[in-house]
Amino acid sequence: MSENPQTQINAGQPKKEKKRNFLSQKYHNLDFQKKNAIAGYLFISPFIIGFLVFMFLPILESLRMVFSEVTMDLENNRYDMVFNGLSNFYYVFQTDPEFNRLLTEELFRMLLSVPAILVFSFFVAMIINQKFKGRSFVRSVFFLPVILSAGVMLGLETNNMLLGEMRSYVQQNNAMTNTITNVLEEILISGGAMDEFLYYVIQVVNEIYGIALTSGMQIIIFLSGLQTISPSMYEASKIEGATAWESFWKITFPMISSLILVNLIYSIIDYFLRSDNTVMEKVTSEIAKMDYGLSSAMAWAYFIIVIIIVGISAGIISRRVYYYE
Repeated sequence: MSENPQTQINAGQPKKEKKRNFLSQKYHNLDFQKKNAIAGYLFISPFIIGFLVFMFLPILESLRMVFSEVTMDLENNRYDMVFNGLSNFYYVFQTDPEFNRLLTEELFRMLLSVPAILVFSFFVAMIINQKFKGRSFVRSVFFLPVILSAGVMLGLETNNMLLGEMRSYVQQNNAMTNTITNVLEEILISGGAMDEFLYYVIQVVNEIYGIALTSGMQIIIFLSGLQTISPSMYEASKIEGATAWESFWKITFPMISSLILVNLIYSIIDYFLRSDNTVMEKVTSEIAKMDYGLSSAMAWAYFIIVIIIVGISAGIISRRVYYYE
């Protein structure tokens, strides 16, 4: 019986080339979803490798410090750990005079900032997704927060003496303006059922600089999602007589809902890891005192609380997310 010509060709190939051809054929036989999954794993593989090589062992060591009393031996450049159970956690939540207060304040600030960031970034993405003259310039202006919100730039802004003096000078010379603003705020929120909502809006307006500074990545994510929506869907809805408002709620919002979940998780984590976060500053101050057991307990407690908040938020929002083929 004569052999298959393809078999004869493969028989004459080196082993490495045979293996490469086999893997290539196997990859081409996969469906689209599995190919996308493989591509995704390839993209995140540098992070996974870097995490395992550079971060995994330090994280395990910090977890050991949580349940230990750490003493430094600076002469021999080493440290010793003595197991003390949950004493560090007890001190963090029961004895430390600042941690609970700072954590509560940051949680309330997060509840104020994250919804405002999502609304602002979605609104800006909707605007710069339209066709108009100078669109590229406007997009570059709104994408600047991605650079400016980096840790180095934010640290320069926070610690720079010149910027601090300029800020204090502006505040001193705008005392009358601030007084007028406070009077207007009191008039708006004095009496009525909308007091809490107006107070929230005023707080958001007062924090608009920080919101704009931390919305760059969310704008990019929303914009990329808006550009994936087929124009034919809007054309069909227009033919059917749908208004722009109806098209937004029936097409745009459902199609973009999965990215709302992504941006929500990103915004919460990004907020809790900002360099001007008071809890992070507290952990850093304990590290500077070389109290590694206590600082590790604070960091891990903070990490667990953030993970719980992210899980609850994702669980609530994911029920309203619309996934389409």
